[in-house]
Amino acid sequence: MKLSKAHFIGIAGKGMSATALLLRQMGVRISGSDEGFYPPVSDYLAHENIPFASGYRRENIPDDADVIVIGKNARLVPESNEEVRAAMESGKPVRSFADLLHDMTARSETIVVAGSYGKSTCTALLAWCLRSAGKDPSYFIGEITNGLERHAHRGRGPTFVLEGDEYPASNWDDRSKFLLYNAKNVLLTSATHDHINVFPTHADYLAPFKALLAGLPADGLLVVNSHEPHARALADDLPCGVVLYALGDTAHWHAAKIARGAETGFDLMRGSEKIVRLSTRMLGDHNIDNIVGVAAMLLEKQLLTPEELRAGIASFQGVKRRMELLSPTSRVPVYEGFGSSYEKARSAIAATKLHFPDRRLIVVFEPHTFTWRNRAAIAAYDDVFAGASKIFIFEPASQGAATHAQLTQDEIVARTRAANYDAEAINDPDQALQRLDGMLRADDVVLLLTSGELGGLIRTIPQLAEKKFPG
Repeated sequence: MKLSKAHFIGIAGKGMSATALLLRQMGVRISGSDEGFYPPVSDYLAHENIPFASGYRRENIPDDADVIVIGKNARLVPESNEEVRAAMESGKPVRSFADLLHDMTARSETIVVAGSYGKSTCTALLAWCLRSAGKDPSYFIGEITNGLERHAHRGRGPTFVLEGDEYPASNWDDRSKFLLYNAKNVLLTSATHDHINVFPTHADYLAPFKALLAGLPADGLLVVNSHEPHARALADDLPCGVVLYALGDTAHWHAAKIARGAETGFDLMRGSEKIVRLSTRMLGDHNIDNIVGVAAMLLEKQLLTPEELRAGIASFQGVKRRMELLSPTSRVPVYEGFGSSYEKARSAIAATKLHFPDRRLIVVFEPHTFTWRNRAAIAAYDDVFAGASKIFIFEPASQGAATHAQLTQDEIVARTRAANYDAEAINDPDQALQRLDGMLRADDVVLLLTSGELGGLIRTIPQLAEKKFPG
């Protein structure tokens, strides 16, 4: 790949910004544009001194750009976006960030993390453990990781760890992104139906996963969650080695003698053999599951020793927006869980109740993804909030609403109430904050579930907790 300058349209997206960072480290000059962006990615770009314009205009495109990279976003189409239209008409090469990652990974020992949930945490944990052991891997993570200076890095080691997204590569390329990443090894966490706006049926959703695994080389490795039936079913009749893991799968890689707390400890087991005792500050059994899968990959591939693994797991500070504590100086913990799907929301609620069983759980939820906004998914509201005492439901995101059967806020609230939950609609962020101020108690725990920003409440609710109930 020989590039001098690349221009990114939609640069503040997680994958776009990560790819821009990789190119920047390879000596490529970067420019870009975006609109409606917010931290933490915008802060990372500013910290890296990567300039980008606010708003989409044809004049944003530099005359000396060798390539134009366009994100996968409903606003990034030539019919409605003059900068995208100008890019398409420029005669310059136009590519997706997945295309560029295909070129970057061509000669690497790749580990692709795929699945409906757990991708970001597992990818970040793989990269963290390898880095902490001095292996200097390359990595591409779809979320910001606490303790890492950036969410993408071009290392000198042979291993390249990538978060593998099944979503289409671009608005003109329907291939799943992970099919372009030259996968040699795969950690598969799950394969439950997601992104129903793109994959209407579960069979549609599973098709790219089947293609990903069928393309693994004979000397590659699949590490798969044996307790998620859809993922497990994909592991049969493959040309590569297959290793199974799950929290309670005593025949394969699993956890034993779990001591849960602010710091959770457990024995990492391979069948009946104890490999090493691990400890983590991450909340929830789903994160123990993630650690076991990551450990299985690193140890089976002999990339780390058990002691190197132990040190990496113990020092891992977690991924932003994945059960991240946002109110460290308050007696009322406010956590953010990445609630982009049913399984992720359920895992976050279960983890919160597991660690705070005696506290009233207040959930503030934003139906931000198509998965939550699509009328075909309305039954998910029947039990997704099990364990919550009070649920505030923010208005659904409007972007792309006309492209699918969008639920209204009233329909979502009505369905949730019909399932006997105490649910309440919120729209104006200031009024919502006042409402929460009037009801918040010192023995509460608050969980924010969104893949957006809740109209700014993602910042103001933790501030309220720290002011009202200082630790």
